Amino acid sequence: MQLRFPIAPEPEHEISEQGRKLFAGPVDFVKGVVAMSGLPPADRLEVCFAGRSNVGKSSLINALTGRKALARASNTPGRTQEINFFALGESHYLVDLPGYGYANAPLAVVQKWQALLKQYLSGRQTLRRAFVLVDARHGIKTVDEEIMSLLDASAVTFQCVLTKTDKINAADRDRVLDQVRAKLAPHPAAYPELILTSSEKSEGLATLRATIATLE
Repeated sequence: MQLRFPIAPEPEHEISEQGRKLFAGPVDFVKGVVAMSGLPPADRLEVCFAGRSNVGKSSLINALTGRKALARASNTPGRTQEINFFALGESHYLVDLPGYGYANAPLAVVQKWQALLKQYLSGRQTLRRAFVLVDARHGIKTVDEEIMSLLDASAVTFQCVLTKTDKINAADRDRVLDQVRAKLAPHPAAYPELILTSSEKSEGLATLRATIATLE
């Protein structure tokens, strides 16, 4: 029986090089957006990163791009409520969505963010894939399932990326993988491979870079 949601294999050398070159080129912050009217022109392929507050999203983006402070991690989870656009050369936008699931965020802020997110996901024709980051120590939580359901409804393919995999042992990893696979199964927009990453150990970065570089 074929395993559902297997771990993505290491890319072949040629594809790995394609990913390395994409992220080794210019990477520039374009703008932070708080309303649809502020979005940059949809003139290139786009990928977005979503995840709970403190999932390690900023660290992963910085590790992918080799820039220590490209994406700034706030000391206050859920503080950043902008959609941040970064340009990878002239060919891609890398989009950093605000962290979600922070219980102390004011209700009005949460509602405004949810409305903007829904508009962005459903109305951005150049968005090729969303990467939903999940802390490998905790697995998929209810707030993750909510964003996944929104991606289903928006017909946006999403791929689950486990972060901080260096923080758990093999037995715990297997347990979390079982939970993640079970939670992903009902979601029609879920891409059928998982990517395991560690920003500190640089694990899985080549796979993620290659995945982004080969999207069409």
